[in-house]
Amino acid sequence: MTLDTASGVTRLDLDSNALRVVRAVADHGSITRAAGALGYSQPAISQHLKRLEARLGMPVVTRVGRGVRLTEAGRVLARHATTVTTALDAAAGELADLQGLRSGRVRLTAFPSASSTLVPRLLGTMGAAHPGVRITYAEAEPPEAVAAVRAQTADLAITFSYPGDRVDPHRESARGLAVIPVWRDEMLLVLPAGHPLADAPALDLADLAGESWIAGCPRCRGHLLELTDARDFVPRIAYETDNFVAVVSMVAEGVGVALIPSLALGPAVRNDGVVIRPTVNHDHRTINLVGASGADQVPAIATTATALLALDAEDWSLTEA
Repeated sequence: MTLDTASGVTRLDLDSNALRVVRAVADHGSITRAAGALGYSQPAISQHLKRLEARLGMPVVTRVGRGVRLTEAGRVLARHATTVTTALDAAAGELADLQGLRSGRVRLTAFPSASSTLVPRLLGTMGAAHPGVRITYAEAEPPEAVAAVRAQTADLAITFSYPGDRVDPHRESARGLAVIPVWRDEMLLVLPAGHPLADAPALDLADLAGESWIAGCPRCRGHLLELTDARDFVPRIAYETDNFVAVVSMVAEGVGVALIPSLALGPAVRNDGVVIRPTVNHDHRTINLVGASGADQVPAIATTATALLALDAEDWSLTEA
């Protein structure tokens, strides 16, 4: 705490680490979870808070049961933390840019079917062009990925959204974040090679109303139910698995049919025992890139985003959104 001698007003010296700690406590509701999110030990977080409270001369957190809650002072700091830390990251990034991107860190997260397609290509491209930029990667479904960007535990998230999705995580939970639609990912029907409709160029989902279905992740399953509801039938879901290799293998064995996004049907998933057909309604999902507002001012993040957008979408039967 210092005194502005010209005005006689007390000015508080706040450091960025303290702001990050307060923001993490606000997002996670406990010191333990905040420590895990920031990669600190629990005692280190507690020490940060004690030093901050001593500097302010007022409490920042108060204990509630097994967790903690921000005081009014804590809420003031948390409200400004994202803006301040993003600006500081941008400044650090610009300095890295002056160094020719010889350094920098990007924390990336994406959904499972992107892990075997988009992400390896992106990591390879960045590794060849900017070996000094360190990219870490963690897999997460869209709701968790958006939450990670908001909590500043991820810098960029590759996500997907379905048209008309009532629980689309890119609405309220992404407020204040930058959400960029990148590609249109066609939903494709997978049938056994010997299926009576295997020769049809495209299929209406209602044509398969009497079939057993193999469903994937909860959001994919929800989208299937919305589509079939619009076609006036409820699918008989006989099997559920998030593993697309398993889904296609089950279809090849003739135990059911499936609706799978084209991004998930990479070379490792293809099977001679199935045929893949588009839907007559051209059902699809959108692949998005999510980042904090202003994150494009951080050169390492901006360069990674540009590299993703430059990937050849034709490799995965994707089209521009």
